[in-house]
Amino acid sequence: MYENLMRSCLILLTFFLGTLVMAGNVEAGDPKNTLYLDLEYGRVVIEMRPDLAPRHVARIKELVRRKFYDGLTFHRVIDGFMAQTGDPKGDGTGGSGVNLAAEFSKEPHVRGTVSMARGSYPDSADSQFFIVFAPSPWLNGKYTVWGKVVEGMEHVDKIKRGEENSNGAVDDPDKILHLRFAASVKE
Repeated sequence: MYENLMRSCLILLTFFLGTLVMAGNVEAGDPKNTLYLDLEYGRVVIEMRPDLAPRHVARIKELVRRKFYDGLTFHRVIDGFMAQTGDPKGDGTGGSGVNLAAEFSKEPHVRGTVSMARGSYPDSADSQFFIVFAPSPWLNGKYTVWGKVVEGMEHVDKIKRGEENSNGAVDDPDKILHLRFAASVKE
């Protein structure tokens, strides 16, 4: 009986320690796959998911290295749905000039999901992306999920909303101050 109790305690202890180690890894993240999105409201930490969308993550990384996103606006923001950015024209019609083949997955669009915007053609994603404010299951399997906000969603919540009757177009929109790799930012 004593041996069974000890065995059960060891199993629980091993499980508990394993959970702590895994939680620590999630918090620390991989600095090469973690982005700092700086807004006037504060820093948003995005964990990129190359396991879901390797080509999209590689392209986002390339654009971040070029500082492509710095100063771009959140041109389309729909209350209760999402905030969209990544368009150098600022009106939803621009991009970086490179379309990407879709990398749809079963990853759900939940609060904080970062996904690629696209036109009606599935392989038309370029540089524009959006962050969802709330679960959006109608997007599942139809848009490429490439990341998740792991910290700072309260700052995303403060992004100025657009008018409902103009499909979320924002007058005097908020901007991305900087988008950088966590590995390159010295605190």
